[in-house]
Amino acid sequence: MVKKSFYALALFLAALNLRPIITSAASMIGVIQSEFGISALTASLLTTLPVLCMGLFAPVATTLNQRLGLERTLFISLLLITLATALRAVDGTVTILLATALAGGIGISFAGPLLSSFIKKYFPGSPGMVSIYSVSMTVGAALASGLTVPIYNQSKHNFSLALSSWAVLGVVALIFWIALIRKRETSGSRNQRLRLPLGNKKAIQITLFFGFMSSMFYSLTAWISPIALSFGYSSQYSAMLLTLFTLIQVPVALLIPNLVNRSGKLKMWLVLCSVSELIGLGLLLSPAPMLPAVLFLGIGAGGLFPLALMLPIVETDTVEEAGTWAAMSQMGGYTMGAFGPLVIGWIFDLSGHFNASIIAMLVIVVLMISVQLSISMGRKAAEGSQET
Repeated sequence: MVKKSFYALALFLAALNLRPIITSAASMIGVIQSEFGISALTASLLTTLPVLCMGLFAPVATTLNQRLGLERTLFISLLLITLATALRAVDGTVTILLATALAGGIGISFAGPLLSSFIKKYFPGSPGMVSIYSVSMTVGAALASGLTVPIYNQSKHNFSLALSSWAVLGVVALIFWIALIRKRETSGSRNQRLRLPLGNKKAIQITLFFGFMSSMFYSLTAWISPIALSFGYSSQYSAMLLTLFTLIQVPVALLIPNLVNRSGKLKMWLVLCSVSELIGLGLLLSPAPMLPAVLFLGIGAGGLFPLALMLPIVETDTVEEAGTWAAMSQMGGYTMGAFGPLVIGWIFDLSGHFNASIIAMLVIVVLMISVQLSISMGRKAAEGSQET
C-alpha cells in the first residue's frame, strides 16, 4: 500500500509539470507582445511550439525508454522541462522564450506517452489511475494560468521571474523521482525493438480520436474568451469563463474514469462526453447565456482527455505496447491539436464572426463521435502485431 501511494505521488508530481511552461506563457501573451513589440503570430508560437513538439517528438520516447529505462527517461524529461522553465529567468529575450518553449515541448513529448507506460507498469489492474494523471495536468495548467500574472504584478512587473517561477514544481518532482531512478529496472524488453503500431487499425482510430479531441480542447482554450468578448461580455467575465472551463474539468476527470471502471462501458462514456461538447457548441449558436455552454464544453473536455489516455492502457497487453500506442496517439493527436486553434482563427478571419468557427468545431465533434463509434473495444491482440 505504501509503495502504491509512493508511485501515485510520483505520477501526480510528474504530470503537474506538463503544462505550466505553456499556460504561464499563454497568460502573459499580451505583456510579452507589448514588452518586445512582436506580432500576435510570433507570440502564439510560445504555445504552438510546445504542442507541436508534444506531437512530433513523442515517438522518440519509446527509443529512450528502450535504451535508458522507463524511470530514467521520465526523470530526464522532467529535468528538461525544469531547466527550460528556469532558463526563462536568465535572459528575457524572444529568442530565449522560443528556445525554452521548444525544449520544454520536447520534454513534455517524452513524459506524455511514458506516463501511460508508468500506469501500466505500476497499476496494471487500475487503468482509472489516469484520473490522477489528467487531474494533475489540469491543476498544473490552472495554477500557472491563474497565478503567473499575480506573480508578475507582485514582482514589480518582472515577467522573466513570473515565467521561470514554475521551475519550483519541477525541482520538487525531480527530488522525488531520484528515488525512482535508483530502482533496478525490471523491464525485459531491452533487446526487443519497439515500433509504433502504424499498421494497426485500432491504434489508428485511437490516434484520430486523440487528434479530434486535442483540436477541440486547444481551440476552446484559445477562443472561449474571444468568443465571449465578441458576444458582448466584459473582458473580466470572458476570462472567468475560461477559468471555469478549466476548473470544471478537474472533478470530471476524477469522476469519469471511475464510472468507466464500474460500468465497463468505455465507448458509451466517450460518446456521452462528446455529446456534452455538442450541446455546448449548440448553446453557443443559440441566444442562451454563455455560462451553460461553457459548463457543457468543460464537462466534455474534462471527460475525454482521461479516456484518451486510458485507451492505450486498456487496449494493450504490455508496458512497452502501452508506451508505443500512447506515443503514436499523442504524436498524431497533438500535431492535429496544434493546428486546431489556427484553423478556427483562420475561419474567423474569413467570415468575420465566430458562428462559422463554432460550426467548424461542431463538425470536428461529429467526426470524433464517428471515430469513437467505429472503435471495437477490447483487447487488440486479434488485430495484429504492433510491429508492422
